[in-house]
Order: sequence, then C-alpha cells, then structure tokens
Amino acid sequence: MSKTRILVVEDDAPLADVIAYNLKGSGYEVDVAGDGRQALRLAEENTPDLVVLDLMLPIVDGLDVCRRLRAGTATAETLIVMLTAKSEEADQIVGFTLGADDYVTKPFSVKVLLQRISALLRRRHTLRDQNDVVRHQGVTIDRQRHRASVGEDKLQLTRSEFRLLDAMIRRPGRVFSRQELISAVDNDSLVMERTIDVHIRSLRVKLGDAAELIETVRGVGYRVRESDAA
Repeated sequence: MSKTRILVVEDDAPLADVIAYNLKGSGYEVDVAGDGRQALRLAEENTPDLVVLDLMLPIVDGLDVCRRLRAGTATAETLIVMLTAKSEEADQIVGFTLGADDYVTKPFSVKVLLQRISALLRRRHTLRDQNDVVRHQGVTIDRQRHRASVGEDKLQLTRSEFRLLDAMIRRPGRVFSRQELISAVDNDSLVMERTIDVHIRSLRVKLGDAAELIETVRGVGYRVRESDAA
C-alpha cells in the first residue's frame, strides 16, 4: 500500500515541527505549510489524504482553506481535522458546517491527535476497501474477481499491472510517486523505479483508447485523471 499523505497547516513553527515529527514517526508522509496560501498550493501539488488545519492562519484563514479544499475536485473528500485554540461551540459548528471531519482544541496531547487521525483514516480505508468494484471514466476494477475492463472489453493485466491500476483509480487526482507505486505492487524492495515505468507503459497500451487516463506528473510520478478535460 502507498503511504498516507498528511498536510499539516500550522503557523506556529515549533508546534508544526512536533506534529510533523510524530506523524513521520508513525509512518505517514508529511507536508507542512505555515499559512493558508501555501497550504492550498501544496494540496494542489500533492493531494493529501488528511489535513491537520489550524483555524487562525495568516494570509488565508483556516475556515477559508477548509471551504476551498471542499470545493476542489481532488480534495473534496480529503479528511480535515481542525486544530485551534478556540473552544467555543459556535466555532466548532462553523468548522463542521464547512466540512471538517474532526475538531481538536489547544492545548492538546500529540498522542491523542495521532489516535484521532488514525481512527479517521481507519474508517475511511474500511469504507473504501468494502467497495470491491470501482468505476471511473469507463474503466472498471473488480478487486474480488481480479478483473479490469474498459467498457465491455476485458483487460488482460498482470498481477502488478492490476495492483497499480487499482491503487491509482481509487484515488483519482492523487499523485503517486514511483516509490509509493512500488509499495502498491507488493512492497518489494527488489522492484526498481524504472520497473514501474515499464508497467505503466504496458498498462497504457492495454488501456487502448483510455490510455490517457493515466497521466505522468514530471519529476514526481503518476496519477489517474480525475475527469475529462473541458
């Protein structure tokens, strides 16, 4: 499986460092932003699975960041944990109304924050895993039957090709690094990054007219396109 990416948005640099350090120690891939504008840019460059979002931020405040993340196609379903010194019920209601999934008030225990994050991700992954059949832009993946098809045409995929397509198509728009895709294939350290490129080329050939569904993000990796170009 690919690593879960978490974006920490906190203008208190020492606190952001502590949160990021503990998240990395728990096996997450972490990006850190010190203001709302930087947070939105990072979220656009590398779609996070979860955002730890401070409410009081410079340039663009946390509520506006939350609103924009929910309005974005790639980040509409990203989990958001609001992090703030404010504890008034009204602030929590506004946060939840805008789409926050959880709310943690300062001061807080980092251990508790990690547990809340883990619980949210576990519930999200459980719901996704229960969905054996995924359809996206004419491509269907049936995990239980280990089948993939484009329209009515069944694809003859190798085990590695199937796992790559399955991992990416479940998170359209999310950019996967080659190292993440190695983990998706089998977490096999013997698999080289260049091997992933070979698998992707083969996948595109087999997808035929749907080959453009898999996009190359230069210098980063690959992603499944979210929607048809306008």
